[in-house]
Amino acid sequence: MDEFHFISTMLAPLATDKGALGLKDDAAVLAVPADQELVITKDAISAGVHFIGDEPPELIARKLLAVNLSDLAAMGAKPWGYFLALMLPSSSDEKWLAGVAAGLKAAQSDYDISLMGGDTTCTRGPLALSVTALGLVPKGGALLRRGATAGDGIYVSGTLGDAALGLAIAQGKLPSNDFLLSRYRLPQPRVALGKALRGIASACMDISDGLMQDLGHLCAASGVGAEVRYADIPLSDAGSKLATHESVLAGGDDYELLFTVPAPREARLVAAVKNAGTPVARIGTIREGAAVQAFDAQGREIILARKGYSHF
Repeated sequence: MDEFHFISTMLAPLATDKGALGLKDDAAVLAVPADQELVITKDAISAGVHFIGDEPPELIARKLLAVNLSDLAAMGAKPWGYFLALMLPSSSDEKWLAGVAAGLKAAQSDYDISLMGGDTTCTRGPLALSVTALGLVPKGGALLRRGATAGDGIYVSGTLGDAALGLAIAQGKLPSNDFLLSRYRLPQPRVALGKALRGIASACMDISDGLMQDLGHLCAASGVGAEVRYADIPLSDAGSKLATHESVLAGGDDYELLFTVPAPREARLVAAVKNAGTPVARIGTIREGAAVQAFDAQGREIILARKGYSHF
């Protein structure tokens, strides 16, 4: 399929924001509202690393946007627009490209976001896709990783460990389970919850590379330590039957929010969670020092072979 025909017929209809100029110019022209700040994030996914490679193109495209929107959610930002880069093998035919466009359209509808520009190119390597996502947040209202203090409660949204088990299923290492597989293939960015946590959470980030590793990042930014109670970590019904310490504490691709809340704000958190429609659970407490530890029901520290995923 001709590159420019693909852009004009399949991608241009996704560029509904006027600043995108119909994808007919070299760059977009965007005007940020005066009372807002621009939040920018960039994530890439590639075949064999972030997805197996045999998934329907619609799912791949939706996951691509979802992982970027999860970063915006972690900052408390409202999704605004995104820039897309596709590195396509020569085997990418018109039907496959149409599937990508359909997946992007579905994700845009779910999260009220539009395409603003990007690039398409060929590659001699595996399929790779990248998005730069833009969000808006009231001035001074962005959630940051730094800000947690000793005594704050540690919370997570949703359930953890499902995606790691879903990956094992996709790799043929575990029996098939549609729920767990969907948790790996199609993350659910917690955009509404992120916005609701403004002014409540003292620190926040999303869990992409494993709970303990990402909690370590949050604690390092805040200059504190943490104590996690494994028994309090929320698990799905399907996940609880297969869960291990490693899948729950070090498994990647959860894309849930990890955040801390001071005791005086806990009542506000209850109301915020109800309005956002996303369940959360307290799993531990921020401590003084630098140690980031998890303990089992008997109070014994859980020692992991690794704390999370590394891209290198």
